[in-house]
Amino acid sequence: MPILNLKISAAPSRELVAAASEILLDLTVRILHKKRDLSAIAIDFVPPEHWVVGGKTLAEQGKRSFYLDIKIVDGTNTKDEKAAYVAAVFDAFARLLGDLHAESYIFVHDVRADAYGYGGQTQEARYIRAK
Repeated sequence: MPILNLKISAAPSRELVAAASEILLDLTVRILHKKRDLSAIAIDFVPPEHWVVGGKTLAEQGKRSFYLDIKIVDGTNTKDEKAAYVAAVFDAFARLLGDLHAESYIFVHDVRADAYGYGGQTQEARYIRAK
């Protein structure tokens, strides 16, 4: 049930939405063992002229970038799984976007189960009911 928020320095396109979301779904399911049907992704596009790294826009640098923020329940993944996920996402987006700036970020939030949920229920409540 992770929620993924993605920003991409590119012009919006259906093809890019489809490719980026499929990459994220595949890696989130395969590496973090999350359920595909409970994974949600929101994608925002930022013009390269509006994305600044080191005082220069990505347009000036001729680079692309992305920022991924994913929230998962604390304790459901190991450090090694999260490290593998960060590496795999970066590599996949480097292939997708081309000349990727090294200052492209992946932030995996470990969120408390009693403070995170969907459908009006926390993950803690779901866990207790399943017992």
